[in-house]
Amino acid sequence: MSTSVLYMSMSLDGYIAGPNDEPSNPGGDGFGRLHEWFAAPDGPAGELMDEWNATGAVLVGRRTVEQVDHWGGDHHGRGVRIFVPSHRPPGPSVANYPLVTYVTDGIGSAMAQAKAAAGDRNVLVHGAYTAQRALEAGVLDELQIHQIPVLFGRGRRLFEALPSRVELEIVRVIDTPEATHIRYRVGR
Repeated sequence: MSTSVLYMSMSLDGYIAGPNDEPSNPGGDGFGRLHEWFAAPDGPAGELMDEWNATGAVLVGRRTVEQVDHWGGDHHGRGVRIFVPSHRPPGPSVANYPLVTYVTDGIGSAMAQAKAAAGDRNVLVHGAYTAQRALEAGVLDELQIHQIPVLFGRGRRLFEALPSRVELEIVRVIDTPEATHIRYRVGR
């Protein structure tokens, strides 16, 4: 059975994007700092990237996916379907990307479709707003947070607004000089 997992790099003070995060500056100022840990292809970073790439579907927020032009229609470069929960239909450019599906009947429906497409592989979840809504709806199973040793001070926070407290269980911790990678299971 598929598990939904939020994969996110985050500063120690909770930011997933720097200041001035906008379409002309995706991720904001200093965004690259949150992803420098990717550069180590061997060891723990390589294993985490292999895990990330082995996912069977992607559930991503509209703002995130449109800033990167739907990753050219294929997030992994291997035919992985992309599901976008949205309150409105997509723009015309998405017609060029047959693997991208906009789901307008709620986050629960979008997650169910992503899990069905993923089969026995995980669903990779992207986007702060989408993660918050998935937690609120009870459809996010795990969080893989890559905690980067930097303080941004401002930007876009991952958990800016949650409707209530969410209990987490630590499943795995991998500590490297570049980041501490913490996997959590969401309590139900």
